[in-house]
Amino acid sequence: MADRNKSNSNDDDEDGKSKDIAEETSGSLSGADTWNFALLVILYLLQGVPVGLTFGSIPFLLKAKMSYSQIGIFSLAHYPYSMKFLWSPIVDAVYNKDLGRRKSWIVPIQLLTGLMFLWLGMHIEDWMAQEQIAVGTLTVVFFILIFFCATQDIAVDGWALTLLSKENLSYASTAQTIGLNTGYFLSFTVFLAFNSSEFSNKYFRTTPQDVGLVPLGGYLKFWAMMYLAITLWLIFMKKEERTHSDEDDIGIKSVYKIILKIIRLPHMKSFMLVLLSAKIGFIANDAVTALKLLEKGFSKEDLALAVLIDFPFQIIFGYYAVRWSSGARPLKPWLWAFFAHLACCVIAMLLVYGFPADGVVTPTYFYMVLATTVATSFTSTVAFVSMGAFMTVIADPVIGGTYMTLLNTLSNFGGTWPRFFVLEAVDYFTVSTCSVVDAKGQDFSCAAEPGKTMCQDLAGECVLQQDGYYFVSSICVLLGFLSLIFYIAPTIRYLESLSPKKWKLDQK
Repeated sequence: MADRNKSNSNDDDEDGKSKDIAEETSGSLSGADTWNFALLVILYLLQGVPVGLTFGSIPFLLKAKMSYSQIGIFSLAHYPYSMKFLWSPIVDAVYNKDLGRRKSWIVPIQLLTGLMFLWLGMHIEDWMAQEQIAVGTLTVVFFILIFFCATQDIAVDGWALTLLSKENLSYASTAQTIGLNTGYFLSFTVFLAFNSSEFSNKYFRTTPQDVGLVPLGGYLKFWAMMYLAITLWLIFMKKEERTHSDEDDIGIKSVYKIILKIIRLPHMKSFMLVLLSAKIGFIANDAVTALKLLEKGFSKEDLALAVLIDFPFQIIFGYYAVRWSSGARPLKPWLWAFFAHLACCVIAMLLVYGFPADGVVTPTYFYMVLATTVATSFTSTVAFVSMGAFMTVIADPVIGGTYMTLLNTLSNFGGTWPRFFVLEAVDYFTVSTCSVVDAKGQDFSCAAEPGKTMCQDLAGECVLQQDGYYFVSSICVLLGFLSLIFYIAPTIRYLESLSPKKWKLDQK
């Protein structure tokens, strides 16, 4: 507390801090920065493609045959993206000087990802067609894919710090937002729509068919070719400029020591706790709400259309969010977005509760889902860009991607570690039994999809006594609200009052 009072009472530090932040966030793109910004967008887009499949489309496709608990097991494939700081020192320290510090990792990782996409595209259709999908095998495969994706992210994050000029560093988070959102959008919204036979038959066919226009295997093969083509362009057409930090060969052991030094910075522990706990309030909405809408009868094509309409807004929000995040209080938009996001979670829960009893989605209900989707993405985008801009300003460029990767990893892990437990909790607190008994004359649960299928085969009806979604979602929102009021908001205001120099390892 004494440190906070000292910081807040020191006018000279405040003036210096405002000047430092303004200097590092007040540029406008021009010349070489424009082309480098475009390159960053493309690299982040490639990253967003497997992320969109793993975090979005695959769980939706699995929901027809799996329970929330089983989908929770598949969510473990997300973990490499949230644990990448464990091997980021290796990416930062080991490289080929001729190829370049960042390209030494980006090139081989993207080639491996392209080849894995090609192999997966040849087998995925058979795996998904099985009555009992091997969730363990699927989890391992996508775990490896996300591991490649996370490693590419480490290198791209580091490259962003030197590709853009100092005054335009805050645009790195905008490039990340646009690129990741576009890749995620293509692999989630666009793919699900064109993979749906109903959507394809309704808008593009005169003769209905049982399959969509874009099969999962074909989609993976297409992106395999894109990965390989873009990587070849990167090899032969884009030269990585050497920087001063490239001249200093930092050993792997030294980089791990640097990470420990970063973690031991006086205010870093508070920031880490914020990053690890901030997304608890939203996690039930992010992980379950869309699946619950599908379960109640909201069609995949309608959901895909809602996200399709939402996508242009995300790009616009990302562009303006970086401007809102400039100045002496870069995290002020983040705090407002936090409050708004919690409100969106409550509204989404009410929409699920108020789903039409006859299963018919009226235009009014669809527009309400659309409005909530746009509002939620608005809050997420503002928070993401605002936090990204703040991280870019405080990151020490001397250690390249390691600092940024550590901060991004902690932020990602804050949204990953609760997901498995939330999905498990939804099944645990759900009570639903079939109206008829099984072959052994016993009552059985139909909370999970296999039980529902068996109940239908026996001409029974699932009777829901308690839906765990509402309980779990309410607890998450309550925890998020209380943590925001009593810890997160005061801590964020204190952290953004610090000069960026306070976050550097050498604070002279």
